[in-house]
Amino acid sequence: MDESNQPVSTPRASPGTLAAAFSVHIFTAMGAGIGLLAMLEAVREHWAAMFAWLGLALVVDALDGPIARRFDVVRLQPNWSGEVLDLVVDFVTYVFVPAYAITASGLLLPVMAPLLGAGIVVSGALYFADRRMKTDDNHFRGFPALWNAAAFYLFLLHPRPWLASLMVALLIVLTFVPFNVMHPVRVVRLRGLTFSLMGIWAVLAILALARDFDVGAPVTIGLCAIALYVVASDAAIRIVRFFRA
Repeated sequence: MDESNQPVSTPRASPGTLAAAFSVHIFTAMGAGIGLLAMLEAVREHWAAMFAWLGLALVVDALDGPIARRFDVVRLQPNWSGEVLDLVVDFVTYVFVPAYAITASGLLLPVMAPLLGAGIVVSGALYFADRRMKTDDNHFRGFPALWNAAAFYLFLLHPRPWLASLMVALLIVLTFVPFNVMHPVRVVRLRGLTFSLMGIWAVLAILALARDFDVGAPVTIGLCAIALYVVASDAAIRIVRFFRA
């Protein structure tokens, strides 16, 4: 057995404290259950419902880290890796379920859909295993396997199949290209602006799902503009600094 998998003695603490710490792992693992519910909706082609479940999984993913730090889970439950658990759940909700939706929705060229779907899950698995996936300043390195977001925009914009296929292929390639993408929660720079835009994005996304993606240009433009901010803000700042130097 690998030494990293050897049991570690649990620190002395009250049963209630240990149970509370372990409940955080259960909370994180619930994301996988939510992913299954999203998959069931995807199989039924209830796409808006699928994205609603994936959105709930995003909420769980956003909350479990702060809660884990609050309950000192790393120290109190050393035999359970929250980091590994988080990656497993994220692969289900960020990559696998969206890959199925993108492949089965008819958005891609039929001849390309299975190959691109396989490319999504393979590149996503490799990305999650890459120890360099985040920079020191909490940016993602390369396209961060946010296939739930990519799928959302494909359903929102509904491009022609050849263009959608090209976009998916490009994102697969960009997974391995070393450019920075903002982490909307952890990047300190412009945090106030980022949080405000994320709040607006959430409202617009809920509106789009409530209307089954039948929204007007203002909502679509707002959602796309915020996505562009997240993806390109770091590059824009670097370009401005370069020309000012």
